[in-house]
Amino acid sequence: MNSNRKTKGILVCVLAVASMLPTVARDAKADFVFGIPTNLGPTVNTPSYDSDICISNDGLSLYFTSDRPGGSGSYDIWVTTRETAQDLWGEPVNLGPTVNSGVWEHTPFISADGLTLFFSSSRSGGFGMVDIWFTTRTSVSDPWSTPENLGSTVNTSAADAAVNISFDGLSLLFNSTRSGGYGGQDLLVSTRPTASDPWAEPVNLGPTVNSSAWDYTPALSPDGRLLIFGSNRSGGLGSDDLWLTTRETIVDAWGEPVNLGPAVNSSAGEGGANLSVDGSTLYFGSNRPGGSGQVDIWQAPIIPIVDFNGDGSVDLVDLVMLIDVWGTDDTLCDIGPMPWGDGTVDIEDLKVFMTHWEKQNGPVLP
Repeated sequence: MNSNRKTKGILVCVLAVASMLPTVARDAKADFVFGIPTNLGPTVNTPSYDSDICISNDGLSLYFTSDRPGGSGSYDIWVTTRETAQDLWGEPVNLGPTVNSGVWEHTPFISADGLTLFFSSSRSGGFGMVDIWFTTRTSVSDPWSTPENLGSTVNTSAADAAVNISFDGLSLLFNSTRSGGYGGQDLLVSTRPTASDPWAEPVNLGPTVNSSAWDYTPALSPDGRLLIFGSNRSGGLGSDDLWLTTRETIVDAWGEPVNLGPAVNSSAGEGGANLSVDGSTLYFGSNRPGGSGQVDIWQAPIIPIVDFNGDGSVDLVDLVMLIDVWGTDDTLCDIGPMPWGDGTVDIEDLKVFMTHWEKQNGPVLP
């Protein structure tokens, strides 16, 4: 049965029984939860520093920073690949002397098309202590070109690093120690009207997001509505924690940041995060116990809350609750396509719901 017929059948069944069910109390706010973090293992992690992750949009290449033996400098950019998203990661490969130098290269970010790699470096030829650089390639099978500096509009005499670019390529987030901020290091954003235009003068994300401490390594969700970053601000669980801020749409202001909590953060340090393109997985670095070295790469699933009434079961009552608010911006049932929703309860939420329904109850229709 194709997806359209299945969806129609589900809706008919739900509407037929909706009037027979009691009114359901709506006393919860569903969003998402983080699953138990797991270490990527000794093939990827080493006794050295391994962190500052960026996963490609196809989920088959993972770029990261490491000072393991075999590199060109103190910290280099490495990449591990896999054939499919279900396969294990392969042995990491150094990007080589074209990209890496005898000094620090770190915090890589791969563009949506996989043809531009941004990174931070203290190499000569820049404008400050650390600058943002980029390298390109004609296809994903071609070698990387000689890196170029992103220029003086974005880079300054301070330390400018850790690029993260929106899925549409029109917003560039990064951290900087430049003057005029709110703490030791702040998050800034530069924008452009089209992908062929130059980047505009960066703007500080402001005191709602930034603190008097160090705020760094922004990780923007593919839909642009969620931002995860590292910070050593007060209120955390360890030396450095991961925090998140959200906004209703990409033109709205960012909300008050919240700590990711003990599901992800620990009494150690967490940072260098990145999100998979479907929003289902958070990658991050941590020096918590149980790893292979100084800092390891970990991953945690991001799980939408589908049990809307909190009774421990994903059942017809939850489905009726979703249908009851169809077409609204109800946060309780807005669970798709990203785990944090998209602002409207619609077919995307029903798709996510049915995936979880079928795991527990089996297919609704033959």
